[in-house]
Amino acid sequence: MSEQRDLIVIGSGPGGYPAAAAAAARGEKVTVIERGMPGGTCLNRGCIPTKCLARTAEVALTVAESQVFGIDTAGPAVIDYARAVERKDNVINGLREGVKAVLSGVEVIEGEARIVSANPLTVAVGDQTLTAAKVIIATGSEPARLPVPGAELAMTSDEILNLRELPASLAVIGGGVIGLEFASIFSALGVDVTVVEYCKEILPPFDAEIAKRLRMALKKRGVNIIVGAQVTAIREGLEVDYTAKGKTSFVAAEAVLMAVGRRPVIPAGLDTIAGVEVTRRGITVDPQTMQTGCPGLYAVGDVNGICQLAHAATAQGLRAVGENVDLEPVPAVVFTVPEAAMTGMTEQQAIDAGYEVRIGKATFRSNGKALAEGDAEGMVKTVIDAKTGRLLGAHILGLHAADLIHELSLAIAAGVTADQVHRAVHAHPTLAETVAHAM
Repeated sequence: MSEQRDLIVIGSGPGGYPAAAAAAARGEKVTVIERGMPGGTCLNRGCIPTKCLARTAEVALTVAESQVFGIDTAGPAVIDYARAVERKDNVINGLREGVKAVLSGVEVIEGEARIVSANPLTVAVGDQTLTAAKVIIATGSEPARLPVPGAELAMTSDEILNLRELPASLAVIGGGVIGLEFASIFSALGVDVTVVEYCKEILPPFDAEIAKRLRMALKKRGVNIIVGAQVTAIREGLEVDYTAKGKTSFVAAEAVLMAVGRRPVIPAGLDTIAGVEVTRRGITVDPQTMQTGCPGLYAVGDVNGICQLAHAATAQGLRAVGENVDLEPVPAVVFTVPEAAMTGMTEQQAIDAGYEVRIGKATFRSNGKALAEGDAEGMVKTVIDAKTGRLLGAHILGLHAADLIHELSLAIAAGVTADQVHRAVHAHPTLAETVAHAM
């Protein structure tokens, strides 16, 4: 006989655990089913571990440039990558305990969930069967691989995080967010890195001008980036074959990272549920409620394919349990050196949508704080509706872009005009002054 719950959440990543905690705080009887570690991909194999290593890379670059700031080191820095990985693991373990604390009022069952019925909604895990009025699928995604010979010879983002020693050279297949973050990290740590990207520019979803500037900045740091290149095979000995501009060539490396996107993890039994549509992109849902075609059954985060970002998953999960959260705009960040961030529309998207656009720009080269920090690479670019003055999009490349983007994201969500942002007092000397000057 099935046990009754108010809510069942499949997955304890950023889409699942905040939703479960919010429902439990309202007095609902909630069960979370998790087959792996609490925190999902973001905490265990994604956002957090890569940011820990990105910080190690930043420190390495700072030490390498210390003489510019009048500090002479005794000799060249020695990178102990195993210790950096140990620090990463310690951070993950601490945050994992934090997730468990958030879920202290929630029943958590370890195991693989199977959806066995739509009426009533019933989920099985092991020999236990649970029924609920609402079920949220928050099973996330997993790394994808290109369908080319030798694809199994490459690591994915999961495996590369388990390395304890740095390779001498690394070929990265894919110039998206994941590929570029690892390229930036490993290059800063002394690895010879080559990125092979299929599209004509890196970071296809980002503003083209920002993407080009980031590509040039990474090239200055020694990252070899090949765009417009189609990978055709990975050969024994780790040689990556590709074609570009009608010519065939290859990249030889000690290690290969496959970073060509992610695919949704679909729970077993979903194909038997009437009204649920599953495409290559993910589970089809109403973009406002996150409900599938089956009443009471919801899908949030990477598994629905709307936006593969942890904070988007959290917002969607909270919306699914009735919380009043905004789903747009969703800021996106690339933790390279320099950082890149965007929110709202790109210039081209605004033009395609029929807007008459005005572009605002401010460079970090004229910013006192950036010059004092010794890091003046980058700019703020804004996309403005020329008729109303309303901010449509914002794009930042440079120091602390990940933090600066949120003022602009809030402005877009609130319908604030560029003039209002410009007139607001911004402290001096701060990087935020570039935001005001880009209006």
